[in-house]
Amino acid sequence: MLFRMIRGVLLHQKSKMLLIAVTIALGASLATGMLNVVMGVEEKVNKELKNYGANITVKSKDASLLTAIYEVGEGDEVLNDAYLKEDELGKLKTIFWAFNIVDFTPFLQAKAALPDGTEAQVIGTWFNHHLSLPTGEEMDAGVAGMRSWWEITDGRWLNEADENADNEIMVGTMLAEEKRWTVGETVALTTPQGKLDAEIVGIYDAGGDEDSQIFATLDAVQALTDREGKVNSIEVSALTTPDNDLARRAAKNPSALNSHDYETWYCTAYVSAICYQIQEAITGSVANAVRQVAESEGTVLDKTKLLMILITALSLIGSALGISNLVTASVMERSKEIGLLKAIGAKDRSITGVVMTEILITALFGLAAGYFMGLGFAQLIGHSVFGSAIDMNPKVIPIVAGLIALVTIAGSLPAIRMVLRLKPAEVLHGGQ
Repeated sequence: MLFRMIRGVLLHQKSKMLLIAVTIALGASLATGMLNVVMGVEEKVNKELKNYGANITVKSKDASLLTAIYEVGEGDEVLNDAYLKEDELGKLKTIFWAFNIVDFTPFLQAKAALPDGTEAQVIGTWFNHHLSLPTGEEMDAGVAGMRSWWEITDGRWLNEADENADNEIMVGTMLAEEKRWTVGETVALTTPQGKLDAEIVGIYDAGGDEDSQIFATLDAVQALTDREGKVNSIEVSALTTPDNDLARRAAKNPSALNSHDYETWYCTAYVSAICYQIQEAITGSVANAVRQVAESEGTVLDKTKLLMILITALSLIGSALGISNLVTASVMERSKEIGLLKAIGAKDRSITGVVMTEILITALFGLAAGYFMGLGFAQLIGHSVFGSAIDMNPKVIPIVAGLIALVTIAGSLPAIRMVLRLKPAEVLHGGQ
């Protein structure tokens, strides 16, 4: 009997039931798409933000101490004896969160005399340095990836794979304009330890202090300053988890944590945990987060997630209102049928059960269609915003199912109240 009643409603009110299914499908699709993006957006947003610079800097303990006490900078001669070992850089990819370190590059600063008698800061670094890591992996690291926002106004990026790369330099726009240098020109760089005749292969606009500097390969500057195998600092770009109270406490003093908190912190990709592990891997190093970058990552990520959750909530509220109108209209059309059922002894509970079963069956079809539509919606967002696919999270299925069930029930409540208040005598005698 129940099955025949439900089948009859689905057939005779198929247009309204179809509209209810479509309404639910739209809500489910948006919820599925947004929740998949929310659960997969952290890595995507972090990767996007990595295009705007490093979030960790690594220096020697001596340099960090001198900076803190005397407020000297990286270019000061007082730091000339504070170095890290270049041959230890591969250890960055051996820490617990090695896969979260997406790029890094070393720097060696020096002052060099120019042909006109003035001085300029020369920075030795990697550009697109190929590494064979201790883990057996291969990767390319360097400033070309870490400074992707630099605009090459003339020439090209220096390529370490070129045979003459150690005799090539890149010059900032301010310095090039001041000295009237052009691409292809040879510039003599002189230090007390040596001399380098280098060809300008690129002029860049960095929009900062780098525009007054000269960049060369790390090997070239090491030879120019007689500092083979040494670097002043390392910039690291790492995927991190936004800080919470535990991360902030650990950043102040990891040893003050109890064993459980320490394990949780160490095994979570907080920027402070990654810094701590870098210090364990690189001899005599101090790793510090670039707070402006690290904190902005967390802020942007939290706001992005909040925006998507709000969109999901609003879409579900809209679906609930649509379901409410459609179910109420369906009940009003069937008021005489419901009144007759009550007149022959049907209980409110039984009638309510029939109505809810009809709606939930319709919702099930809408949910199935909406879920697959949502998967496509998530991929559309992933490719259009982040340029890559969004991984499907199986946790989304029960969450969306629960939300749709809640929305369907909430949207049906006004109609159920109408069913409970409906009086058979009034309906059957045309009072309504």
